[in-house]
Amino acid sequence: MKEELIARVVQVLQINMRWMTWNLFLAFIPLALSVWLFRMRRGGTWLWWLGFLVFYAFLPNAPYLLTDVIHLIDDIRTIQSVWIITLVLIPVYLLVILGGFEAYVISLINWGHYLHRIGKSQWIWRVELITHFLCAVGVYWGRFLRFNSWDFITQPDALLTKGVEEILGKQPLVIIAITFVVLAGLYWIMKRVTLGLSQRDSRIGINSERANSNTPNI
Repeated sequence: MKEELIARVVQVLQINMRWMTWNLFLAFIPLALSVWLFRMRRGGTWLWWLGFLVFYAFLPNAPYLLTDVIHLIDDIRTIQSVWIITLVLIPVYLLVILGGFEAYVISLINWGHYLHRIGKSQWIWRVELITHFLCAVGVYWGRFLRFNSWDFITQPDALLTKGVEEILGKQPLVIIAITFVVLAGLYWIMKRVTLGLSQRDSRIGINSERANSNTPNI
């Protein structure tokens, strides 16, 4: 019985690792672009604007991982072992989901850093809210209509017709509104945690440098 359970857990993890790895890869594309766009380069060139459009096209993939919790429900029904679910499945899902959402948080922090650098700090919270809404729409398109980020290029007509028609219904609007609230709330919390940890590390680094500078050479 134990061997059968272990074999089933391994099988479930192998299946999950395929889509988890792929979804995390898609989530880290906008993070990498945010570093390049908002930390290393200045806007204005056609290449920057192209990267900016790709950044927004792929950004919903990061919070999209929140919806992958539905796979956890299916896995719980499959495994049916409290210990395996608690010690293996839930930690793996938390790691993947938090990793994806943290990529979303850092991407927007980098976007805000860029706005602050060009003297547009007053626009940061507005851009964040607009981004949450756009990503809520993107998450709906991805989860319910099964659109992908590259469909902006491969099938823009279907995206603009079917996608726009679908979100105008009552149920899609409710789902998008709930998703927007969840994204805004989680982002507000995670942004403060991320910035707090970043500032703490910076203070630790500064204190270490001061301590080293005050240490006499032997």
